Parts: sequence; structure tokens; C-alpha cells
Amino acid sequence: MFPTLPPITRTLIIVNVAVFLLEFLLPGLIQWFALWPLGPLFHPWQLLTYAFLHEPNNLMHIVFNMFALYMFGGALELYWRERGAPSFYVLYYFASVLAAAATELLVLSQSQVPEPVIGASGGVFGLLLAFAWFFPRSKLLVLPIPVPISAWLLVTIYGAIELWLGVTGKQDSVAHFAHLGGMLGGAIMILIWRSSNRGRAY
Repeated sequence: MFPTLPPITRTLIIVNVAVFLLEFLLPGLIQWFALWPLGPLFHPWQLLTYAFLHEPNNLMHIVFNMFALYMFGGALELYWRERGAPSFYVLYYFASVLAAAATELLVLSQSQVPEPVIGASGGVFGLLLAFAWFFPRSKLLVLPIPVPISAWLLVTIYGAIELWLGVTGKQDSVAHFAHLGGMLGGAIMILIWRSSNRGRAY
């Protein structure tokens, strides 16, 4: 099934997995390419490169992100390709990544936490929002919920949980506001898409 994935999604997954394996050979990758708070360790390229790094001691980190990219990214890439805008998928993904980074930098500047941020979750949460927007009635089965639920409801629940966890400071090892920032960036891109395609029957 993997070879049937559309090319951009397939490439994103391959690059993420390749970088993950490279981290074991070059541990310094996180030092240089993770997203650090504004300061001596921060470099502009980190706004994008952090999204290709994952915790090397936590296999499920990359597994969950790549599974979500596989599930939602492929469908969205095909959606925009069928509407004559395959490049918008790339713009959308990286806009979500950048929005997630900007949001997290803002939060880190207030908390003064010196820990770096890594992971594709910002882009993935942007994809999750887009999937719910364009396929709101698609049924998804997500543990521990025992029954399939609509995509729009799943995203609403996820967003509320992320906001609660971020505000309360629970699971402080997870960049919850980066997830929300990815969704915000995705929402802005969808509004741009809708505005530029107003009047078309999709």
C-alpha cells in the first residue's frame, strides 16, 4: 500500500524516517536543527528543520506522526491535486510547520524553558484540521474511543484537549501550543484557499 501513496506525502515520510535513522549516527543533529528558544542556540533554519527530527529514544513519537501523515496527508494531497493545485499541499504543510514554530517560540519566550522542540506534529495537526474541514463526516476510529467518530468531532476534541493541556501545564514535555499553532496556520491557509477559489464548485 505504501507505494500507492501520492509522491509528496511519500517523500515526506521517507525523509522523516531517513533523518530519524541519521540521528543515531549524528547525535548533534538535534543540537543544530531542533527548534531552540530565541537566543544563542537559535538559528532561522530551525523553523523548518525541527519538523524532520524526532526523539531517538521514543520510537512511538515518529510512528504516530508518520501514521497520521500517511492517513491524512495522502487524502489531502489527492484532494488538492484533483483540483489542479498540487503545490498547495506543500505550501499548506510547511505553513502549518512554520505557524507551529512561531507559536511555540512565543510560548517559550514567556516561559524561559531552554528545551528544544522537535517533531512533525505541527504539520500533522495542520493536516488533521484540513482533513476534518474537507472530509468532516469521514468516520475515524481512535483509541481509546470505542466507536468511530466523525472527523470534525475528533479535531474538536483534540483541539480542546491540546488547549487544556497547554494552559494547565500538564504533559509539559509535549509542545501543545505548537500543535495548536499548526492548526491555526492550517486554518489561515484554508481561508486563503477558499478565498482564491470562491465561486468554484468543489
